[in-house]
Amino acid sequence: MTETTWLPHDAPQAADSGLVPSSSSEPRLTLADKVFAQIQDAIVKGELEAGSRVSEAELVSRYGVSRGPLREALRRLEGRQLITRIPHVGVRIMALSLDELLQIYQVRETLEGLACRLAAQHMTDAEIRDLKALLATHEQQIAEQDGRAYIQEEGNVDFHYRIIHGSHNAVLIQMLCGELYHRVRIYRGQFSLTEGRPTKALGEHQRIVEAIEARDGELAEFLMRRHIAVARANIEARVKTSREPSNVSPVIPARSA
Repeated sequence: MTETTWLPHDAPQAADSGLVPSSSSEPRLTLADKVFAQIQDAIVKGELEAGSRVSEAELVSRYGVSRGPLREALRRLEGRQLITRIPHVGVRIMALSLDELLQIYQVRETLEGLACRLAAQHMTDAEIRDLKALLATHEQQIAEQDGRAYIQEEGNVDFHYRIIHGSHNAVLIQMLCGELYHRVRIYRGQFSLTEGRPTKALGEHQRIVEAIEARDGELAEFLMRRHIAVARANIEARVKTSREPSNVSPVIPARSA
């Protein structure tokens, strides 16, 4: 989502129009758009922890908007199943049990493997060049974090999102880039904080692109499936460690490929 100039919530123009001012070449974002993006980002990064509850009053204070734009943003977040609204209480941040998350990763392994095979067949040379450039950017970002994190923004700057769209298969894109995509991003980003995982994940991404560039669909599918299987095993290991010896909460800690 393109950033635009932001006015304080009490500025007359913003209050009257509900729009964030922008240049003529940029999309006009509403206050609801702005707070929607901010809350979603906070959920993905774990600043709003999975399973936690927060009141509307707290969110109004935190993001500096009135209840109207906030409620529109919350309605959209609920549509993505990132939150649940609780009458007279506020909202609860979505959380998945270990079993639910591992089941999603089983689905991802199969479907993203297929998407990768199709990407090797259908991505244009220009799309592959762009994908390689994206990974070069990711490599720089990981270096700036001293190898501690590999948290990708959503959409075209997300390696997995780009691969799925590179399949040129509308059904797969709908299945993998809809509601499921946004729920999984929370855990993908935060489990990538595991020591050593960011650099390894980047290397796995680079091998996948090499297979796609070679138009080797079978190898590309294998590498993607193995990549997601490794991420799934990483989740299981992290959860097991977090529960020893007595922490046995059924909810995954909000901290993957």
